[in-house]
Amino acid sequence: MMNFKKSLLCVAAGAALSLSAAAAETTLRIATWLPPTNPQNATVWPTWKKWVEEATEGRVEVVVENYTGHPKTIYDAVEDGIYDVGFSVEAYLPGRFKLSGVAEIPGEITDAETGSVALWRTYKDYFEPADEYNGFQLLGLFVHGPGQLHTKFPVNSLDDLKGKKMRVGGGLINDLAERLEVTPVSAPSPKSYEMMQQGVVDGTFLPAQEQRFFRLSEVSSDLTLFPKGLYTTAFSIVMNQDVFESLSKKDQEAIMSVSGERLSQLAGAAWGKADDDGILEAKEKGVNVVFLSESDQRVKDLNKLSEGIDQLWVNSVSDRGIDAKAALADFRKYVNTINSKK
Repeated sequence: MMNFKKSLLCVAAGAALSLSAAAAETTLRIATWLPPTNPQNATVWPTWKKWVEEATEGRVEVVVENYTGHPKTIYDAVEDGIYDVGFSVEAYLPGRFKLSGVAEIPGEITDAETGSVALWRTYKDYFEPADEYNGFQLLGLFVHGPGQLHTKFPVNSLDDLKGKKMRVGGGLINDLAERLEVTPVSAPSPKSYEMMQQGVVDGTFLPAQEQRFFRLSEVSSDLTLFPKGLYTTAFSIVMNQDVFESLSKKDQEAIMSVSGERLSQLAGAAWGKADDDGILEAKEKGVNVVFLSESDQRVKDLNKLSEGIDQLWVNSVSDRGIDAKAALADFRKYVNTINSKK
């Protein structure tokens, strides 16, 4: 009798899966370029997949696929319909996406979740009419945790950085790198391990999580943590516009009900939480982890070097037809308001 019941359960489960597959009218293929353990793949995409499939009652299926090209080409791949959904670093395409740089200004945020929600709200209030995402359906905006110093040498003062070869990813960190007088080497973040291992660079600017996910704990001697980091990086999650418009109105609304601020918050929270894992990994692997306080001279010197970078962002978006100063002021208000509720 027990075997008979098990057989019935197996048949029922198989039938349910078949019905689910049959019910899916559209399959969305997501391009992802980070390791499986990265929070985007371990948390964000599985959660959003579940949300979308539930919200559309199974009519839309989500499949995540590995992308082996340069992360900057994901935008073209999605725009051209090779993939339906993707995400990448906006600074990898300088000049195309400028407005989200408001979240990359040094010293603005200490928490990825807060910064991601504040960025989405600022986009809705100010940036949307600029139509920077023409050709896409924008699904979310987020930032990683504060970018820190991963080096093969101790940073006892900012002078120790002068002349050192540091990997940079683009955006406002490039302006800060110039002020720090490092020798910048542009490359996507997944290349950091290889470049440090081979001696191409002496260090990299990345959030603490990458001590684990990019295995930087194997090639770093020091991880220097600033209270607010040195910068953040803005990412966008985009969907092919034609594919989005081919869906029924009901499914469009269902997908957006689990995207926008909700998806941005999910991504920011997942990436921010991963920094703790990175710090723990660094300690376990014997990396010298240095936590700096606001009173540390290195922090004071960084704050002084960062002065005016906010104005650089304001100047850089003067061709976008938005009130950049008001957007920056409201972005800061959102950050403070969100932080006060935590």
